[in-house]
Amino acid sequence: MVTAFEVWKLLEEVTDPEVPVLSVVDLGIVRDVKIENQEIVVTITPTYSGCPAMNTIEDDIKNCLKIIAPVKVQTLLSPAWTTDWMSEAGKQKLKAYGIAPPVEGGTGMFEQPQVSCPRCESQNTKMLAQFGSTACKALYQCQDCFEPFDYFKCHR
Repeated sequence: MVTAFEVWKLLEEVTDPEVPVLSVVDLGIVRDVKIENQEIVVTITPTYSGCPAMNTIEDDIKNCLKIIAPVKVQTLLSPAWTTDWMSEAGKQKLKAYGIAPPVEGGTGMFEQPQVSCPRCESQNTKMLAQFGSTACKALYQCQDCFEPFDYFKCHR
């Protein structure tokens, strides 16, 4: 029979459909893995309660694991997902992909955190839009290299 450790390793291959450089493990949405009565039970928490990618992620998890055992995916909404659950490796993958990883600060709607450009490392950046290509990202622009980039918003 499969072990929880083996399941975690397989889940590292399941990518987020909106940010394919991140696995669901990197993203921190996989909360728990259990083996119960010969069935794999994976507990996930969405990044946002209305995240449109969650159905796809659930299907991808089931498709990845169904070859080794029956799979049940359950969603847990509390505690709410936080960017603190993202792996450090995941944050570095975001940066290498051209998306600024989450940083502290900017807790209010009009308070912008100090976000470094993922391309040139400049801190001379400004927010262009509160929402970027997805709800979990904001659109920024570097004022030194002039490149626009997504910022994966800090969520707590």
